[in-house]
Amino acid sequence: MFEDNLKERYGLAIDRIAEIKENSEIEDAGLAAYFTYTAEFLLLVDKWNEKRKAGGYDKLPLEELQHWNTVLYEDIIGKQYDNSFANPSYACARLGEDIGRILSFLYTELRGCIVFAAEQRKADFTVLLELFVECYCICKDGENIAAQLKDSIYWYMSDYSDDFIEYRVREQLDPSLDFAVRIIMDSDLTDLRYLYRYGEYITENELRTAAFLNTLSQTEIEQMASTFTEGYRIGFELGNKDISKKKLVNIRYCIGFERLVREEIRQFEQMGLKTTIYRAAQHSINKRMHHKIGYYATSPNKQMDYDHRFDNALYLDAQFTERKLGALRFAYEQHKEAAAVFGGPAVMEVFGENPFEPEDKKEALHLDEKQQKLSVKYDSESSAVVNKYIKGEERSFTIIAYPLPEISENADEYEKIFHEIVRINTLDYNQYKEIQQTIIDALDSAEYVHVKGCGNNQTDMRVFLQKITNPQKETVFENCLADVNIPLGEVFTSPVLKGTEGILNVSSVYLNDLKFINLKVSFKDGMVTDYSCDNFEDAKKGRQYFKENVLLNHDTLPIGEFAIGTNTTAYVMANQYDIVYKLPILIVEKMGPHFAIGDTCYSRAEDNIVYNPNGKEIISRDNEISILRKTEPEKAYFNCHTDITIPYDEIGSISAVSEDGSETVIIENGRFVLAGCEELNKPFLK
Repeated sequence: MFEDNLKERYGLAIDRIAEIKENSEIEDAGLAAYFTYTAEFLLLVDKWNEKRKAGGYDKLPLEELQHWNTVLYEDIIGKQYDNSFANPSYACARLGEDIGRILSFLYTELRGCIVFAAEQRKADFTVLLELFVECYCICKDGENIAAQLKDSIYWYMSDYSDDFIEYRVREQLDPSLDFAVRIIMDSDLTDLRYLYRYGEYITENELRTAAFLNTLSQTEIEQMASTFTEGYRIGFELGNKDISKKKLVNIRYCIGFERLVREEIRQFEQMGLKTTIYRAAQHSINKRMHHKIGYYATSPNKQMDYDHRFDNALYLDAQFTERKLGALRFAYEQHKEAAAVFGGPAVMEVFGENPFEPEDKKEALHLDEKQQKLSVKYDSESSAVVNKYIKGEERSFTIIAYPLPEISENADEYEKIFHEIVRINTLDYNQYKEIQQTIIDALDSAEYVHVKGCGNNQTDMRVFLQKITNPQKETVFENCLADVNIPLGEVFTSPVLKGTEGILNVSSVYLNDLKFINLKVSFKDGMVTDYSCDNFEDAKKGRQYFKENVLLNHDTLPIGEFAIGTNTTAYVMANQYDIVYKLPILIVEKMGPHFAIGDTCYSRAEDNIVYNPNGKEIISRDNEISILRKTEPEKAYFNCHTDITIPYDEIGSISAVSEDGSETVIIENGRFVLAGCEELNKPFLK
């Protein structure tokens, strides 16, 4: 009965949209152009959907599949985005600021119909078509259009929030939602036509990655997969967590890596773990700004993603926030048995795309001050909801990164870089364990660590450390090797906030996929007090850029981590190929000292006793903020953790300073000078 009703609703909506395309009844030229333009797109998706449903789509010639992929995405690719209604600047110029912002949001939301068609999620497809028809009728009537459009979208989001959020939670916890798993496990991966089954925008990155992985031996694939899956297993072991209680793992990857993911699924099955895989969110209600969580392909337009990062400004208010939190609680309660046996994510990142420096458009939607606070409230309370059902002290994760072909125009160089990354991901565990323990021994005797920049770098930070009461059994720094956080190469701690202060400066750094130029952050008692960057002539825009994308609209955040990266091999390789600016923070954080702003590394698992390989307990699992979980839990967590790394060539010195004022220098002028660390300088000599 439901399917019949849905089929009827879908048919009625498509018929009406066909009428709109042929004969728009709107007199305003700009609005008429918008609805004709959008109707043409929706009818194109419907035609593509019918072709897929008819059967044999996957067997079409590669050129025809590529044609369909191009026409579905062509109006937002490159310069064509300048004249797309997805572009808020263009939409506002054609439709006026108020209506333009709303209808630009609507068109961008409607583009999700492509992947809903690919997955045959007819309900999601249908309600979007109905929203479009409703908005058309509002504009046709021509009275108080902006207010009515905004109201329509608000109630659409509110009415369907339970459905959208429940499905998103279920995607993470229900292996029967296996759209991507079936592509990975059932396809002939040597026939690259399988890539077009996803409905995502497919570029040379995806095609060349898949083709390259097909040239590797099965042994190489198995070894790469084992680095990943074993890292996940060891994460449970080192965190003193019982993996045998878990039945589910969520793999997140980028399209093109299916041959590797197939082997990872098999290896996780041997551990007793079934795999769930879900796509990066399409509905704005489930998005986290412009960040993609799940599986995805190369973005057709990163500026578009950035322009629409705050689309929830159209409907975010206190009532909606409570409705969304209620929907999240209800969804997890429905799936609490699966949540209890969910082990956490296993994440494969990619890097190598040409760096993106966004334009901050005035026409794009932004959260006002009240909405920023509501956003922070939701992040905090939703994180607590998730932790209630997927307990932090029982879950783990692993994360690794591989390069995309875009990292080099030369195919041979790309393959060399790929193999170099595989080598870096498998550096000698035991050698680094001993060297890093030498560094930890020096740091454990310190009251604070003093970090100073050199040349134009103005870094001058004092980082206070927790006091050890039993040196034979306790340590402050974790000896981080290749397990949850691959590759190896750092020692880290949660600093004492009181007394931790100074200026952190780095000439150029990528944070959350965005470039920051001459970033300066000031701290007092471990909390951010000021910040600036040189990305914009207007200093206020630079501050807003940092607050939105690093502070995530909090007024301040604490230092959750201080670390010293030891992976000089990665640093030298990156400079050899001139790809430092293309590396992910996962690798960059191992290439120098770094400070993380936000939660500690032990967030929501502070009560789990963890040990270094030498048997000493790591006591620095809390700071003055996270300990509030015992008295004021709503103030203890921020649901973010952003690493800011200073490269070796900008480091003047790092020294461990004892209570009596004596110093033990660990790094000087970008080189390790502590006895026992000589091996770390050898890559610089090659």
